[in-house]
Amino acid sequence: YVMLLTLSPYTPRYRDRVSPPGVMIRPYLNGFTIAFNVSQPSTWQPYVDSMHHFLAAYDDKVQEEKNIECVPGQYFIQGGSDSEEKKACQFKRSLLQNCSGIQDPTFGYSRGQPCILLKMNRIIGYRPGAGVPVSVECKVQKGNESHLRSVDFYPGNGTFDLMYYPYYGKFTHVNYTSPLVAMHFTDVQRNHLVPIQCSLNGKGIINDLNSDRFLGRIIFTLSIGK
Repeated sequence: YVMLLTLSPYTPRYRDRVSPPGVMIRPYLNGFTIAFNVSQPSTWQPYVDSMHHFLAAYDDKVQEEKNIECVPGQYFIQGGSDSEEKKACQFKRSLLQNCSGIQDPTFGYSRGQPCILLKMNRIIGYRPGAGVPVSVECKVQKGNESHLRSVDFYPGNGTFDLMYYPYYGKFTHVNYTSPLVAMHFTDVQRNHLVPIQCSLNGKGIINDLNSDRFLGRIIFTLSIGK
């Protein structure tokens, strides 16, 4: 009990060895297989509804009311005591462009060109990339590489801007919304199971550990029928 009294509820006592981040995708409904038929809206509507629900916190008006505009390309270091409330940078869903759900409310699913969102797990104090933004790349995990012919990334070239880091914890970084990278699969082989691996790339990132499929990468399957 006495030792517990020495611990801070806001930040870990020791942060000299911060683990590399894992990643997760949205939508996430039935495991890591995203399967639907373009001609049957009932098969892809649940994915669309999940995306709209997830992105509600990223609505431009919500972000403008709660968070501030930050300077891109540099870490947002905030001083003060550990208990002092931290400011959070705006991440507007409009940054996701074709995958924002604004211009196309179906996120491409109605055309067989699904959008999938990738986010890094939150780690208190972590500064990814050692000063260089971490980027995302996707490829066929196993099988015919020609089954994945085109992927667009948003925002920009598919990077996590440094201004969203470090994260200070849920008690003080109350309005923090994790940055996202949208992956728009614009040309995937139809009527096939296509296993996709999307990985983080950057200094300090680990993405090739066979024992952990979520550390620095994620593997999922696309099955798009006509």
